[in-house]
Amino acid sequence: MTLRNRSPRIAVVTFPGSQDDRDAVWALGSVGADAVPVWHAEHELPEVDAVVLPGGFSYGDYLRSGAIARFSPAMEAVAKLAADGGLVLGICNGFQILCEAGLLPGALRPNVSLEFVCRDVPLRVERTDTPFTSRCTPGQRLTIPVKHGDGCWYADEELLAELEESRQIVLRYDGDNPNGSVAGVAGVVNADGNVMGLMPHPEHAVDPLLGSPDGALILASLVDAARERRLGARPARLGAARGRAPAVSPARAWRPRRSSMRTGPSSRPRRPRAAGRERRSA
Repeated sequence: MTLRNRSPRIAVVTFPGSQDDRDAVWALGSVGADAVPVWHAEHELPEVDAVVLPGGFSYGDYLRSGAIARFSPAMEAVAKLAADGGLVLGICNGFQILCEAGLLPGALRPNVSLEFVCRDVPLRVERTDTPFTSRCTPGQRLTIPVKHGDGCWYADEELLAELEESRQIVLRYDGDNPNGSVAGVAGVVNADGNVMGLMPHPEHAVDPLLGSPDGALILASLVDAARERRLGARPARLGAARGRAPAVSPARAWRPRRSSMRTGPSSRPRRPRAAGRERRSA
């Protein structure tokens, strides 16, 4: 297999309490990635082209969502990868961890309803020149499920204005804001555009049988960017694109295919039983 045809390797980090790690592994495999499970206690990442922090309840959310997981040994390696321009995607609890670690702006607070929400929500794509949205079209409406209790993204007026100016808000809730997130923010990127977090779960929306395949556009965009990185062409970076965003190829059609990932005990890291109580975020 040539380098060009080789599937990009994407790590999926499992924390104590993660519950959507295997879903992320399967979903990434279904859109062409070679997903690699990584246990949170590892001090180094294997040779990978990107990292995904999955949803769940890391450490049971007992202190604050993501507040303990940010100190996991693997997060030092994730932070180093991000600093070197590597691609990092945080989904739900992964988004919370990235904010707690200072890799993304803002903070996640309890839903304004103070209730756990679990339903499909409409999203609006604010920009498509990121490694995570290149398969989308500007203003496209996506339907992706949420399931969280601490999903209200918050930033004060000064930070929000800065993020609006730098165009770091990538996804917004379109009409149905399930958690009271400030300005309807559902997903943001860092200043360089190589780290993204979102509260909705794209890994649960990759097959029409599940109601919507729209999440595959997010994951497949990541796979495309990871493949480009493997070939030596770094994906477009947001930091140099204030008002002059680089051109991207038009959105491409996506069709689900059978994952080539092996399943079974040998394909997942050993770990304690996840804290499966849906008290806060998933």
